[in-house]
Amino acid sequence: MNPAIDWKNIGFEYVDTGSHIRADCSDGRWSAPKLVTGNQLSLHIASTCLHYGQACFEGVKVFRQADGTAACFRAETHAGRLANTAQRLCMTPPPTALFVEAVTTLVRANKDFIPPYGTGASFYVRPLLLGTSPFIGVHESHDYIFLVMGMPVGPYYKNGLIPVKGLVQEQYDRAAPNGVGHVKAAGNYAAGMLGDKEARARGFDVSLYLDSATHTCIDEFTTSNFFGITRDRRYVTPDSKSILPSVTNNCLQQIARDMGYTVERRPVRWDELGNFSEIGACGTAAVITPVHSLTRGSETLTFGDAKTPGPVLSSLYQEIQSIQYGRKPDRYGWIQRLDA
Repeated sequence: MNPAIDWKNIGFEYVDTGSHIRADCSDGRWSAPKLVTGNQLSLHIASTCLHYGQACFEGVKVFRQADGTAACFRAETHAGRLANTAQRLCMTPPPTALFVEAVTTLVRANKDFIPPYGTGASFYVRPLLLGTSPFIGVHESHDYIFLVMGMPVGPYYKNGLIPVKGLVQEQYDRAAPNGVGHVKAAGNYAAGMLGDKEARARGFDVSLYLDSATHTCIDEFTTSNFFGITRDRRYVTPDSKSILPSVTNNCLQQIARDMGYTVERRPVRWDELGNFSEIGACGTAAVITPVHSLTRGSETLTFGDAKTPGPVLSSLYQEIQSIQYGRKPDRYGWIQRLDA
């Protein structure tokens, strides 16, 4: 354990642990992952990741368990999602076994940076895939670098499980139908930065995007999936080809079923949100963020209390966190125990 870190007050920001993992691919053949010291990377100035967007990433969390061991949450699922992204971007993904080996090697090398149990913090792992061949004409890369870095993080939002205010983006779209909104392409996040910046300037915490074709249905928040709880015990989340399939959302759906809720993945119209008692944003970084209000133009819809999360979101959050931190048995097979 690193004694220099104030574990209970750590934010969600970059921390240099002094090492990362690197593997290289040339013409479809991957090298073994190696532990590398330092935090700098040398790239050709004509690399496809710099010019043509051949860059994608994942986010995986590691939790110190109640018994003192460390556990990685659904690494193989994240490896599969990275592979799906790579396929869409004409990139060569690392095999699942290489992905998992890289993550576990990094975690073991940085075990002193895994936050202690009981602090509410975790070790965030960022796998990154880059196209590095030099091309000036538009062309997929022949060469790739797979990097895995990690760092201790606190809550994505400083106040933790406190409801936030959301602004519906009318001027900007997050992703086009049949585009790349369903994969974790790096450029997707740049597309949402301006809307988020303008929303924060107006006093809002998050941006919600509608389907770009009609602006009648919910897509997702800038960095998180949308889900809602109806008054008749339904867990509802949008079904759209423009939405990234969230690993956290997938987990919450399973937990909700086991709690007796009907789970629906379907188009969610803006004009039906009045039927929802609770609204949340979910993803690896934030886990669950309760949303108290959504403002669209002159209309503002509110959900529950402005200062405390609703009972269903609270129960879902406690259940998934209890599994992640080892307070409850992992009956789903989501946890990979690590010797760290």
